[in-house]
Amino acid sequence: MSLHMSALANAHLPDEQTSAFARDVVAGLSDQPKRLSPKYFYDAAGSELFEQITRLPEYYPTRTELGILRDRGADIAAIIPEKAALIEFGAGATTKVRLLLQSCTFSAYVPVDISGEFLNAQAEALRQDFPALTVHPVTADFTTSFKLPDAIKDLPKVGFFPGSTIGNFEPHEAYRFLRSAREILGVGALMIVGVDLEKDERVLHAAYNDAAGVTARFNLNLLVRANRELGGNFDVSAFVHRAIYNREQHRIEMHLIAKKPQTVRLLGTSLHFRAGESIHTENSYKYSIERFAALARSSSWTVRSVWTDAAKMFSVQALVAEA
Repeated sequence: MSLHMSALANAHLPDEQTSAFARDVVAGLSDQPKRLSPKYFYDAAGSELFEQITRLPEYYPTRTELGILRDRGADIAAIIPEKAALIEFGAGATTKVRLLLQSCTFSAYVPVDISGEFLNAQAEALRQDFPALTVHPVTADFTTSFKLPDAIKDLPKVGFFPGSTIGNFEPHEAYRFLRSAREILGVGALMIVGVDLEKDERVLHAAYNDAAGVTARFNLNLLVRANRELGGNFDVSAFVHRAIYNREQHRIEMHLIAKKPQTVRLLGTSLHFRAGESIHTENSYKYSIERFAALARSSSWTVRSVWTDAAKMFSVQALVAEA
């Protein structure tokens, strides 16, 4: 789960967004096995539910990463080049970047997000709070190639990709993103990345199956959204949230499970569900330090530094772009 996916959900104007949502839902639920893209979690209700998730006692990633950024700020600052520009891929809420800006000195900040209106509002707030910092927002899909502002062309560059969003990518997508980031930032650039680590499966199970049921409501909201926006007739109570750890793939999988046989009508299409059939809604990959280093190397990055919390639940890693 990631705040950055919220930005991707706002990629289109409302009519275009609804059309894309409709195409993807019908296609995904017509597949075997059935699937829905996690980028559609983040309508207004889903975004609010995710904010609640980040505050749950079971959900460790957000508070643990914030703790690392706060506690190791001086160590991170020590490797930042003088007069560097900070480029944040998928700039969501500014909590994490503010911690970085408080501990490190940057001459410019380039937040990159697909939702221009949200991006500009966040950029203006940062200008008010960090008056010495020049802010150059870029409206773009951070998962694809984009052009950096000419104003930072000659500055050293530091990428920022917090939130363990790298774990929401399939391995080949993570490779492609890191390769693209290297091309955008250039040889010798730094990249600060949040990476969730492998851990006791009981901790993972609790984090994605919280006792208060907030993650269940977040997952089921996909069906609520399909009913509201696409005229579907899902009986939401006939599905149940399930998150499991796939040991072989090193990932948490989120599913919606049909509790009984049923047929759903959506945009003139009949979608049939067997009792126990799954809609696969999200993966969240967990890395060992070694496996993430191998992914970085394959993408032409070298791991320079790794900072973790005391329990080694989460990591913030500094990568260097190779020639």
